[in-house]
Amino acid sequence: MPPGSGHHEAVTSESIATGENAVTGVGTAENAGGTAAAGQAAGAQATGGQATAGQATGGQATAGQATGAPAPGRAGAKTGPGSSAGGRRALSGWLRWAWRQLTSMRTALVLLFLLAVASVPGSVIPQQGIDPAAVAVYYTSHPALAPIMARLSLFNVFAAPWFAAIYLLLFLSLAGCVLPRTFRLVGSARQLPPRAPRNLARLPLAASYRTALTPAEALESAARLLSGKRFRLRTSDGWVAAEKGYLREVGNLLFHIALLALLGSVAIGGIFGYKADRLLVSGQSFGDTVTALDQFRPGRLVTPQDLAPFSIRLDNFTAHYITSGSLRGEPSSFDAFIRYSGRPGAPMRAYVLRVNHPLEVDGVRVYLIGHGYAPVFRITDGAGRVVFDSPVPFIPVEQSGLTSEGVIKVPDADPDQLGFAGVFLPTAVDVNGRLQSAFPAALLPRVSLVSYAGNLGLNDGQPQSVYELDPAHLRRLPIAPRPLAPGQSMKLPDNAGTLAFTGYRQWASLAITYDPGQLPALISGILAIAGLLLSFAVRRRRVFVRAAAGPDGATVVHLGGLARSDAVGGFEAEFASLAGEITESHGGSRLTGTAGRPEDQQAGLDAAAAFDDQVSSARNDREPSLGNDEGE
Repeated sequence: MPPGSGHHEAVTSESIATGENAVTGVGTAENAGGTAAAGQAAGAQATGGQATAGQATGGQATAGQATGAPAPGRAGAKTGPGSSAGGRRALSGWLRWAWRQLTSMRTALVLLFLLAVASVPGSVIPQQGIDPAAVAVYYTSHPALAPIMARLSLFNVFAAPWFAAIYLLLFLSLAGCVLPRTFRLVGSARQLPPRAPRNLARLPLAASYRTALTPAEALESAARLLSGKRFRLRTSDGWVAAEKGYLREVGNLLFHIALLALLGSVAIGGIFGYKADRLLVSGQSFGDTVTALDQFRPGRLVTPQDLAPFSIRLDNFTAHYITSGSLRGEPSSFDAFIRYSGRPGAPMRAYVLRVNHPLEVDGVRVYLIGHGYAPVFRITDGAGRVVFDSPVPFIPVEQSGLTSEGVIKVPDADPDQLGFAGVFLPTAVDVNGRLQSAFPAALLPRVSLVSYAGNLGLNDGQPQSVYELDPAHLRRLPIAPRPLAPGQSMKLPDNAGTLAFTGYRQWASLAITYDPGQLPALISGILAIAGLLLSFAVRRRRVFVRAAAGPDGATVVHLGGLARSDAVGGFEAEFASLAGEITESHGGSRLTGTAGRPEDQQAGLDAAAAFDDQVSSARNDREPSLGNDEGE
């Protein structure tokens, strides 16, 4: 009956006395004055679990509606439909139901599938925490779609709330599955094999033979042989039960625990780890501090003081590309020649940073994730002062020719602040009157800029990206953009100054990650695979031996075998070998034998279900489980 239904509990085998009469739970009413109205058990009205006894009136008992109170000592008081106790029971019932659904194997598999599907966008779509330059290119290529994807957290999938919800639900589901099963496994690992069935011939595999040994000697010899085969034994008068293959359940449990540990390792990395990005131009260096990083994404419990005190200098960056064939323009190698120091004052060490060959220092890994060009400009203002002389990183907007876009901001120019926006073409070619880059290497570098003067808005209090120029308070200078080769310059109108393109450098984008959960995740993954292989390779199998004296005085030995999980087969051969060894050790003569006859299969399964005391259906109703041996 559902909790909180409001029905009264049944009154059975109890009497309720009213007036002169007694009405008993068997449904019989007797009249003390000699008048009796026979009442059947159905006369005690039962509706929805409610039993009512007959009401005695005027010395006569009639099966009808009960008006008496329950007898003293009766458990459970009446609860109406609106009672608070019934409501609490209903709520607890729903909570138990929800917990059973969450911790079921079906739900765990669905959540695992959803987690895999949710990870696909993080592998296909550029991620802000891995390659912010690629995200900027995506915004440029898809100006209408990119903001919608950003609102859905598709550029930062693994930190999205919906991804975290799937992750946490899967963690709870696995925890609810694994933890109760662990205690059950510990209990079952200490249990002895079940009793031997009375009729071993009903098992899928069976054999019989005669021997001159006594029943006790035959059973003792068989027990020694099975013990030598590493079977777990249980003996009694007239039979021996042996079981092997407990490691299958251990492997199954190891897989689920390792999967749970894998999720925990990811959580450790998200709580105690951090990720950062730094774009570094050749000739520049930086220290691992928050102010020196372009982007810093700490874990929940990470503070700026937790950063490793290393420093890195990029001496040079080289990129090589395929020059012919169908793969022309594809990169062949990237090499970032760096020097690093593990702590302030320590000597610098040289290292060549390559793709998929990170630098590891102080437990932090530094990856090479991108590269590009940084044209070098020298800008003189209207007063003749050199107000800018530095490389400016331009961000690639297409990969085939590595055409890059960038801006220059000169807030110290006089009389007006200056701003420039343009493109850098590593190998500039004219295609129908339009400049394009035909190759990603800098074979014919050119830069083309649009010039602005006015107020850059850097003092308005609003943050600005170094890769964007806000023309709201700027005026475009009346000079047409033209491609400049290294060493060329252009004079700005209105006595605004001069811009010179003096050359270019290359820059490398570095991803800095600290993830303390990486090693535990690796170990968990290996253990999960090992547990899965173990659960597939090991079979739970049982062998039973019964011996009794025959009519002619010889001992008749019966053997029976049952594999609880033998999807790949092979137990037939193992049982035949065991039966042969036992028979030979007893000097017996074979009488009968079966090897999985079709007519015995169902009977053997019925017998196995009768003595299998490890997983009962009642326990499955009460406790969530990962499934029994046959189902996994």
